[in-house]
This record gives sequence, C-alpha cells and structure tokens, in this order.
Amino acid sequence: MNNAINSLLEQHQDNWKMQLSQLQKRVEQIDPIAVEGRLNRMVGLTLEAVGCQAVIGSRCLVQSQSSKPVEAEVVGFSGEKLFLMPTGNIRGIHPDATVIPTHQIYEANVGDALLGRVLDGRGVPIDEKGPLITHERRALTGEPINPLKRQPINTPLDVGVRAINSLFTVGRGQRMGLFAGSGVGKSMLLGMMTRFTSADVIVVGLIGERGREVKEFIEDILGEEGMARAVVVAVPADQPPVMRMHGAYQATSIAEHFRDEGKDVLLLMDSLTRFAQAQREIALAIGEPPATKGYPPSVFAQLPQLVERAGNGEQGGGSITAFYTVLTEGDDQQDPIADSARAILDGHIVLSRELAESGHYPAIDVEASISRAMNAVVSDDHIFAAQKFRQTYSVYQQNKDLISVGAYAEGSNPEIDEAIRLHSSQQEFLRQDRQQAVNWNSSLEQLAGIWLNAQQQVTEPVDAPLVPTF
Repeated sequence: MNNAINSLLEQHQDNWKMQLSQLQKRVEQIDPIAVEGRLNRMVGLTLEAVGCQAVIGSRCLVQSQSSKPVEAEVVGFSGEKLFLMPTGNIRGIHPDATVIPTHQIYEANVGDALLGRVLDGRGVPIDEKGPLITHERRALTGEPINPLKRQPINTPLDVGVRAINSLFTVGRGQRMGLFAGSGVGKSMLLGMMTRFTSADVIVVGLIGERGREVKEFIEDILGEEGMARAVVVAVPADQPPVMRMHGAYQATSIAEHFRDEGKDVLLLMDSLTRFAQAQREIALAIGEPPATKGYPPSVFAQLPQLVERAGNGEQGGGSITAFYTVLTEGDDQQDPIADSARAILDGHIVLSRELAESGHYPAIDVEASISRAMNAVVSDDHIFAAQKFRQTYSVYQQNKDLISVGAYAEGSNPEIDEAIRLHSSQQEFLRQDRQQAVNWNSSLEQLAGIWLNAQQQVTEPVDAPLVPTF
C-alpha cells in the first residue's frame, strides 16, 4: 500500500516538474511589457519623454504623423523624464507623440560578408551591392580586455609609407594619432596605408566628414585593390550626432570581430575630433556644463573608452593597429582634443601645412612626430639611423634661414656641414608619390643609403657619419 502511494506521488511530482518547466519556458518567451510614454518637450534635437522607463543606450520608437516611426536613443534622464536623441529624420514628430521603449540595444553586424562593403552608422549597406547577410552581431560598446592579458607590442607593421616605416615605425597593436589641419593631405595618407599595408583586414571609419569625400575616398583613394579587403563605415557630417558616434563604435566593433578571429587589422578613423564634437553636441543638449573650451567632461571620458578598444588581443589572438586623425583647429597643437588624444595614444604623426603648401608630400613634420612603441619593435641599428636622421634634419631646420641667405661659411660647424650635405637626400627620402608603395625592407635600405650617398660625395677626409647596417 505504501509503495503504491509513493509511486503515485513520484508520478505526480514528475508531472508537476514537467509542467513547471514548460510554464517557465513560456514565461521566458513572453516579450516584456512595453509601457508607452509620450513626448513632452523638444528643444533642438533633444526629445523629452515622460511616462516610460528605459536604460541608457537603448532604442525607443517615437510615433510620427508619417507612416514610419522615428528611432531615438536614450542618452540621459532626470527624475521621471527621459532624454532621447533621434538617429534619423525628425520630421513628422508632434506634441504628445507616443514613445515606445523597445528594450533593445544597438548592435553591429559582423562577419566576412562585410569585406568590400560600405555601411552607414546603423550597419546598413549604402553601396547598392545587395543585402548584407551576416550571422553574428556584437554590441557597439564592446567588452574590455584585461590589460595584463594583452600581447605586448613587439612586431612592426608595414604600412607602405617610407617615412613612417623607417622613422616612426608602427608596431602591431599600436594606436597612433594623425594630427593635421584641414587640407594638408591626411585622407590621402590614410588611403596610401590602406592600399599598401601588410595587415589582413582594413576597417575605415569616415566620421563626420564632408559627404562628397566619402565617394572620393572609396573610388579615388582606396580603389578596387584597397576595397577588396576593407570595410568602410561612412557617417557624413549631416547625420545626427548619435549616428556619428555609432559610426565610430561600428567601425571599432567590426575591427574587434576580425581581431578575435586572429587577424591583424588596420583601423583608420577619420576623425576622432568629429567623434568628440558629436559627444559634445549630445552632452550640451541634455544640460551637461561645458568645461574646457566648450567641451563637457564626458567628452574626455568617451575618448579613452573608444581608443582603448584597439590594440593587441589576448595571447594567440590578432591585433588592431589604429590610426586616428585629429583635426587641429587653426593648426593649434594645444587644441583640447589634440592634447587629450596625445596623452592616450602611443604616438602621433604631425602633418605640416607649410610643407603641404610647398608641394612636399606626405607633409610629415619630422621634428614634431614620434612613435612611442618604436624602440620595442626595431633593432638598435634602426633606432640609431632614425635618431641620426632626425638630428641632422633638425640641425638644418634650425639654421635654415642662415643657410638660405648665404651667411653660413662652410667649415664653421661640422654638424651644419653634415646637415647641408644630407639635406637634399633627406628631402627626397621623405617625399613619396601616392601611387608608390615602399615596403619595410626597401624603407630601411633607402634610409641606410642616405649616408652611403653622402660619404661618396665627400672628397676630403672628414668626420663622416657612421653608416647603419640592418
């Protein structure tokens, strides 16, 4: 009798467990209740909603008089008020419009299908090459890597530009700044690196630049060869500030995906300044006080969060070598964004307007540029040759006016004599046609050749510089 009762109880317990399991699955499949709010206020591009709740960074839909709702992102809150920033056209929005939280965050489509494609800030193709079919998505914010698990920077990356390869060597996983004013050739230099680099994948983020530059960069600068292994994320200046920030996040998330697959990625972002300006627009619109020349504190918090996502992955993984362009307003190297970027990057290449106006391309300012990781990735002979080049180049620049007017007498100073002998060779070395690729080995050979040519021109015994060997 007891055995029969126990058996019956066990059967009922099994049925109860099965029913509870089924109910739990059904509960998990139920969509969360969306509490609709209403649009209470709109100032500039900032929307103020009441009656609903959503987390920072999530998506909301604002009903408009047109058939398609306007998508917006939650960027702040105050009490019961939510501050939203639209990601598209706001025409058709009216007072008391319905605001529907979607409880979804923004993500990036990732995968090999992205190679050769041009995307907008939403990750939607704009190149009219058909739909984008991917099977994986990543959050735009990314996952930070434990700094102790990152691989060290110890291998040089060939970028195909002679001056950078030899004088400002870039290591795999290094993050460099490209500091330049407007119209000095930074986009052309980025295009050269895109076509000539030895990296496996190139990800280009065109953030907040002129719309016409997007097509020019893709067709004239990148070309078919560059696009074959590249992904371009283009968000022109006419896009809302949220989309400009999303464009930078999209490009970084895509680069992270390829890095996690073990590939060496070259990330080129033009520009970091436009990203900072987009964050400034959002922060000021929701009431954050300005701090440094109109930039709120959140701008200087966002910059390292974006930049730190680049770099080497964990042991056995790939790398993201990143170049971020920084627009120096009025060629002021002490601009707040330029000054902040210098502190968080692993070096910087400065482009000179004076050199650009004289027809010198690429217009790299040798004295103002530096690669902080160079000593860890090249030989001692290479370091010696690069330092010697910079020393003699600097000596000539310091005495340029004296030499130009003929006031310097040859033999007065051995260092100046040496700088004069090397000047024409150094100028020729620093120039490079944008269609010409100079690989790593050729860059080093030509650097050593400068001193060989100078010694051959000397007819009398002098204290000639040592010839570096690689």
